[in-house]
Amino acid sequence: MGQICCGNSATDTLSLYQGTDLSNLPDSVTEISLGCGNPTAIARLKPGEVVLDLGSGGGIDCFLAAKAVGANGYVIGVDMTDRMLALANQHKARMGLTNVDFRKGEIEDMPVDSNSVDVIISNCVINLSPDKPTVFREAFRVLKPGGRLAVSDVVTEGHFTAEQLANLGTWASCITGAIDQTLYIQQMEQAGFREVVVESRSPYTIDMGDEEVQAIVQDVENVRVYSARIVAYKPR
Repeated sequence: MGQICCGNSATDTLSLYQGTDLSNLPDSVTEISLGCGNPTAIARLKPGEVVLDLGSGGGIDCFLAAKAVGANGYVIGVDMTDRMLALANQHKARMGLTNVDFRKGEIEDMPVDSNSVDVIISNCVINLSPDKPTVFREAFRVLKPGGRLAVSDVVTEGHFTAEQLANLGTWASCITGAIDQTLYIQQMEQAGFREVVVESRSPYTIDMGDEEVQAIVQDVENVRVYSARIVAYKPR
């Protein structure tokens, strides 16, 4: 499962990067940025680290990470869609980056060696996976001992009905694929992660033209949807 699309527009998404230097990124990168947060802001990246971005899309978070880790660091972006990989590689070539590698794959089966990554980041992608426990197990596998995961993702308080879960529009819009925050953390811990912390969260808003999706979201009475920033560690 790679990056598909969240409900926020690119303009709304870029507002999440306030305080982040985007000046060296081409407009073609920022114009297709879709997400629910800025994972590089919570990842505390250091020079020389190896970073993996799950669902790298057009590459914005990979490029920001590459700048943070420097020439001695390395960034891997994994995405399942040929179109996004082609765009990301075009952006990479345009920027002349040599420390970024985009790979085709699914986040449930990452094309990354075990114990090879210092930091995993992801922006509004894990919620799209129908098999989150496998995603977390794969993330745990590829991280080095002591490595960390820092993601921006959509979580809920409460659970969607079977009818709501069956709607592909709300799933692709990063709504009904999201799970209760308590379950999200539990699945991370079951995969082996420790020191799991929700550093912040805010109500998740969407701006979509699909009236059917909007009607379903508005009809949800017992579920609150949030954009959360979550950090966790693999024990040494």
